Amino acid sequence: MQDHDEAGPEQPQIYLITPPEIELSRFPKALEAVLGAQDVACVRLALSSHDEMELSRASDACREVTHAHDVALVIETHFVLAERLGLDGVHLLDGARQVRAARKALGLDAIVGCFCGTSRHDGISAGEAGADYVSFGPAGLSALGDGSQAETDLFAWWSEMIEVPVVAEGALDFDRMAELSGVTDFFGIGGEIWNADDPAEALATLSRAMV
Repeated sequence: MQDHDEAGPEQPQIYLITPPEIELSRFPKALEAVLGAQDVACVRLALSSHDEMELSRASDACREVTHAHDVALVIETHFVLAERLGLDGVHLLDGARQVRAARKALGLDAIVGCFCGTSRHDGISAGEAGADYVSFGPAGLSALGDGSQAETDLFAWWSEMIEVPVVAEGALDFDRMAELSGVTDFFGIGGEIWNADDPAEALATLSRAMV
């Protein structure tokens, strides 16, 4: 995941987010179909489980697919497990709080990114702590949580002023992606495609918003 230049992002890349629950008998095949059909920069294993064995099995199954396509695989939250399983990095959910600890555990070559909600301040703090990227969201309208939204102005400001790559994620659709395509480096895509009958085709449709 590379820095954008001072002129702002070029065409965004896809940052794929797994469902919170996956069936190991099915999901790797669906992931393979998506990665085979579309360029993806990174996959985030975002399982709701806190069972170490379950997370380890899911990581192994997904890593086999992602590495075959030369796509980075990061795990949500569990940076100790990321190191143990030889994953490419971690995605943290609490802004800058654990960035330095994760970096110390994983080393300079690992990907350490974090979710910063709608907070510019949290994003700046994460960047200063050494995050490789920050994500803001929900980028689309959502009634979940407190209903807040990461506005276009946040991404536009970030892309102009900050070198750390930025991910737009949450409640995305074609129109919202078209609005943000000039001011974000990555789109975090998850439920937007996995709930479809054909995830690969759903991603192809959304990706046309980035052209």
